[in-house]
Amino acid sequence: MDLAIIILYFAVMVAIGAYVYRKRQASSNDGFFVANRSGTTLLIAGSLCATFIGSSVVVGMVGRGYRMGFSGAWWLLVGTIGLLILGFFFARKVRRFGLYTLPELVEGQFGSKAGLAASVLIVVAWIAIIAAQIIAAGKVLTVFTSLDLSQLMTISAFIFVLYTVLGGQYSVIRTDLVQFGILIVGILVTLGFVVDRVGGVGELASSLPSEHFSLPVSSSFGWYELLVLLILTGSTYVVGPDMYSRLFCARDEAVARKSAFYAGLIAIPVAFIIVLIGMAALVLFPDIHAQHPELSYAQASELAYPTVIENVLPVGVAGLVAAALLAAIMSSADTVLLTTSTILTQDIYKRISPNMTERTSLIITRLGVIVIGAIALVIAWQRPGIISSLLLAYTIFTSGIVVPVIAGFYRDKLKVNSAGAIAAIIGGGGTALAINRLTAAGWLNVDKLELVGFGVCIILLFGVSWITAKTGLFSQQRG
Repeated sequence: MDLAIIILYFAVMVAIGAYVYRKRQASSNDGFFVANRSGTTLLIAGSLCATFIGSSVVVGMVGRGYRMGFSGAWWLLVGTIGLLILGFFFARKVRRFGLYTLPELVEGQFGSKAGLAASVLIVVAWIAIIAAQIIAAGKVLTVFTSLDLSQLMTISAFIFVLYTVLGGQYSVIRTDLVQFGILIVGILVTLGFVVDRVGGVGELASSLPSEHFSLPVSSSFGWYELLVLLILTGSTYVVGPDMYSRLFCARDEAVARKSAFYAGLIAIPVAFIIVLIGMAALVLFPDIHAQHPELSYAQASELAYPTVIENVLPVGVAGLVAAALLAAIMSSADTVLLTTSTILTQDIYKRISPNMTERTSLIITRLGVIVIGAIALVIAWQRPGIISSLLLAYTIFTSGIVVPVIAGFYRDKLKVNSAGAIAAIIGGGGTALAINRLTAAGWLNVDKLELVGFGVCIILLFGVSWITAKTGLFSQQRG
């Protein structure tokens, strides 16, 4: 029965994409890329929630709750802070541009070269995010079938690539709303069952060390870790291609602003519900790591939610909750996949073929969805950790894009120019990528370097802007 529920869920998602394709609601650029800019507050807020409550939040955050308790909720709470900042200061500005992608915004702020640099950096970073979603989907499905993880990741990737190719943004924001509803039901049902199995809230509190209830920091999550999370993860909610793709779909500026606020507030209770599931899982299954010695403790903790599904939830309910998890994962994957492919087509390929027709643009974007999905799948086969993949992507993106975009909204006041922006995007993002690769290869063994690329970005943006303005070496270009 559980497997039948999951198969039914997959079928419904593909059916929605096929329906949109048949009705030709995604047959134009506006329909495919920004859902004809017709999104209501309900659709946009629901799609935003479904986008950021993906594998990182559900599978990954249950693991963080398992390892560190309440302080693990910061992975999502920094998103609340970011969304409130987005709503207060930038949502109206973003929607007012009426664009398709974040790099188009960068081009409008700093010129075509800066837009191209942003495009390449985002595509590189966001493929790692798609890979993380594929890994999470495969881990969930291991509970219900004897197929190995690689095969299950391949099946999951095929499904969300298929309905994204068929319906584009028009189907994505609608499947997102459905998937977010399924997700909320699933995590609430899970919380009820695990707390009951533990013996109630009081028994949960007495069974765990007091450190697991410590906020805002704990012995396993200090102030520096919180600062890193605020900058590297929280800022992607203020400036993010997936967030902005949603705001571009909004009917007007007021809808964009309200949607950001509502999504941010919804994230608060969801964060604590998810980590509570992980904390209960620790009481019930304290030996998950011992059963998977080939994994690190952090990687093994990401199996906490699948373990709960397999051992706590009754038949039928387990299938529903697994569908909720897959909903969370795929609602992030489809958004990031489509956003990345749109950037590849509109901001990179279009420079090679500026006269391509609307029909050609849609064909290239759909092909891009397939190619990017395939590349992400290959990466997923090679990377076992969900959170580690996401942190890599966020570090590269934040170190190169966030500061120039925010500064670009106040370009004249801050006296930043295109030369500074280009240097910051390439230098900041490149530094973050280089540090990660050198560390992974064992050539660099220094802790707390996560924010170096971000610092390099700030220095280059303002330093190069000031030098070029003073020396006249760069003729300032406006997009």
